[in-house]
Amino acid sequence: MTVYNFSAGPAVLPKPVLELAQKEMLDYRESGMSVMELSHRSSEFDEIIKSAESRLRELMAIPDNYKVLFLQGGASLQFSMIPLNLAQKKKKAYYVVGGSWGKKAYTEAVKLSKTIDFQPELLASSEDSVFNHIPTFDASTIDKDAAYVHLTTNNTIEGTTVYELPDTNGVPIVADMSSNILAVRYNVADFGLIYAGAQKNIGPAGVTIVIVREDLLNDEPVLSSMLDYRIQSDNDSLYNTPPTYGIYMARLVFDYVASLGGVDAMETRNVEKANLLYDFIDQSEFYSNPVSVKADRSICNIPFVTPTDELDKLFNKEALAHEFKNIKGHRSVGGMRASIYNAFPLEGVEALVAFMKAFEEKNKG
Repeated sequence: MTVYNFSAGPAVLPKPVLELAQKEMLDYRESGMSVMELSHRSSEFDEIIKSAESRLRELMAIPDNYKVLFLQGGASLQFSMIPLNLAQKKKKAYYVVGGSWGKKAYTEAVKLSKTIDFQPELLASSEDSVFNHIPTFDASTIDKDAAYVHLTTNNTIEGTTVYELPDTNGVPIVADMSSNILAVRYNVADFGLIYAGAQKNIGPAGVTIVIVREDLLNDEPVLSSMLDYRIQSDNDSLYNTPPTYGIYMARLVFDYVASLGGVDAMETRNVEKANLLYDFIDQSEFYSNPVSVKADRSICNIPFVTPTDELDKLFNKEALAHEFKNIKGHRSVGGMRASIYNAFPLEGVEALVAFMKAFEEKNKG
């Protein structure tokens, strides 16, 4: 039986990428070494990291005045790096909290503000409605001299997405794009900084992509060299040993996405997959999707529930027996969640819908 992995991250990777990595595992391009054994200062790895950056710039149409960094620590470390680097001069930063990860980013900023001199402000939040929609705000309330407005483009747990960027009164947007980077087309020039953990649409866990506009790079040293965007940029992401194998895998994924037609083609495929599942949920009187505004629905992470917690538990148990892996919803919200990132096949969504139909017929009474 085919296994379908609905994990929210680390997530499914393209099979052709895994097969190529397997082929090159013991001997990377006649070097006699695995990529895991290559020096990060070697000519072989220099080609890997430079081609990874070049391909990512091509896929996302990244302007020349933006730096691309391959860092570590996940998106969560960026919750601290961003204010450390961007807010010490401007002092004020705004946070739009549309989900659990946005709340964590704001919470870390508040914690850091007790150590460094800056003022994080909660601009908008949908927490009072269990993050079932993207919150809105009045741009005129934003101080135009603030450092940034932080938002999360895709809320992995709650299944909502920011598709149209809000007016921020000219203040740079800083975006956590971890779970829909390369899955939805955004104009990079509309952001001051984009960051993303790799483990959803880019590759294995361990790499964090940061795309930052050059004029936002800090002039003064920050708390630690490892947390300093300027130092990381000046050293071409090689200030210390980077996650070399993760960067190699990211390069393979970038090439794979390009071979399928790039980000626009991936978005078209993702919309098709998502609509298949949403259309079934919407016509069902048994299943429901908790997102209150249809225009906010994510095409990457689709949460849903049955009429009762007991049926949710039964669904998850039977789904696992049918080789639908990791479909259980996040522990904070329960239910189910289908994460259908770029590498997830349409056939997997079709199989899930068929299983859902059969489960509904058996249990709707």
